[in-house]
Amino acid sequence: MSENSQNMENTEKVDETAAPEKSAEKSLETVLTEKLAHAEEKYKYLYADFENFKKRAIKERQDAMKFGWENVAGELLQVLDNLDRALQYAKPDTDPNLMSGLKMVAQQFITTLGKQGVAEIPSIDHPFNPDLHEAVGQLPSDKPAGTIIQEHQKGYTLHGRLLRASRVMLSSGPVDK
Repeated sequence: MSENSQNMENTEKVDETAAPEKSAEKSLETVLTEKLAHAEEKYKYLYADFENFKKRAIKERQDAMKFGWENVAGELLQVLDNLDRALQYAKPDTDPNLMSGLKMVAQQFITTLGKQGVAEIPSIDHPFNPDLHEAVGQLPSDKPAGTIIQEHQKGYTLHGRLLRASRVMLSSGPVDK
């Protein structure tokens, strides 16, 4: 009987040691599962963050290509303004061939800027838009108040973004008699 009681004691001891091992294995499994879930969440977050970074970098590169020459375009518009002034204030007895050639150069200049995304802002007889126009004064006219009646300097956009505002005179409405 002593052998049986010893076997019983050994079995009980094995069962007692097995129970903590099972609970330790279970808690270890739980801890590892939680760590894996946390790592997967972190991976998903970092992956989404990286995808957003790639999209942002692509958009910034595209914007740099579209708008990177904005300063140069502004400088070229001043040259175009001077060319327009030369055509506008040329003496009537200026050689017609010279005037025709200057007009063709000005038109080619405008066409080339247009191919690069530069567009003129329509002004005359349009309502005043403070996002696109700069008012320099008001004059009485038969047009409704707030309508643009004169343009002192043309305005331009570059791919829809304001490059230079139009400087305009507005109608103050009809003169009261």
